[in-house]
Amino acid sequence: MARSALPVLLLLAAVLAIGVTGCGEGGAAEGARLNVYVSSPLHGGEAKVGRAVCAEARQEAGRAGNPGGYELRVVCLDAAGPKGRWTLARVGANARRATEDSTAVAYLGEPIREARLHSLPIVEAAGIAELSQFSGKEAVAEVVAAIEESDSNDPRQAVFDALES
Repeated sequence: MARSALPVLLLLAAVLAIGVTGCGEGGAAEGARLNVYVSSPLHGGEAKVGRAVCAEARQEAGRAGNPGGYELRVVCLDAAGPKGRWTLARVGANARRATEDSTAVAYLGEPIREARLHSLPIVEAAGIAELSQFSGKEAVAEVVAAIEESDSNDPRQAVFDALES
């Protein structure tokens, strides 16, 4: 290995070690931002429903204020491919993006069984609860309730335990 590559690899290892920790590993400080991911088609023929789910989720997060002392944010990801319909590639990419975010506490997955079967193992392996068959409002309300009912300083684990049981 060339000497010039070693510092870069060490820096990358340090960044990855820091990135792996977060609300999923050691809890979250009060006032920290928590993200709920929504994966739904946002363009094409199914976009109207997908945008409605995202809007409902954002409205409910705004209504909830700061559950458990945390700032709750909804991140909407487009699950539609180039032809405007959901694709397994986009679903997988969205699930992986959520797992790369140490502030992610939940993933509102696609209502279509085939898509859910693809995203579920990805997010569950990271300890993130996947909600499906919920409206955006219902999903965020479930997340809020799980956070508020827990006495844990690890909101990701609290949500996972409450919603995956």
